[in-house]
Amino acid sequence: MLPFGIQPIHIVIIIVVAFLIFGANKLPELGRSLGKTLSEFRKGTKEAAEGFKEELQKPGQTPAAPSDSDYAQTVMPVPPGQPAQPAQPGKPTGNFCIKCGAANLPEARFCANCGTKLPEKMA
Repeated sequence: MLPFGIQPIHIVIIIVVAFLIFGANKLPELGRSLGKTLSEFRKGTKEAAEGFKEELQKPGQTPAAPSDSDYAQTVMPVPPGQPAQPAQPGKPTGNFCIKCGAANLPEARFCANCGTKLPEKMA
C-alpha cells in the first residue's frame, strides 16, 4: 500500500484522467515540470534543515543562565493542609487557591494542587 491509502488502481485512474484532460502531447511536459517542482522542494527543505543545524551548532554560544524571574514563574504546589509561603517583596505572587492556599501561575484557571477552580481576576 502506498502513502495516504493510495492503491495502484488509483494511480492508473489518475493517469487516465490526466490523459483525457491534457492530451498525450502535454503529459510529458506536465510530468517534467512536476518532477522539477518536487526536486526544488526537496532541495529547499534540505537547505533549511542544514541552516537550522548550523545555527544550533555555532561555537561560542552558550545558553543564557536562568534568572530569578524564570524561577518565579515555576510554582510548586503546596501539600494539602500546609499554608502557602508568603510572597517575597518584589517577586510575582501568582494566583493562590481559595481552598488549599497553594500558589499557582498568574494565568492558571485551576489549582495545580487540588484542582479547584481559581477566582477570575478583575482586569
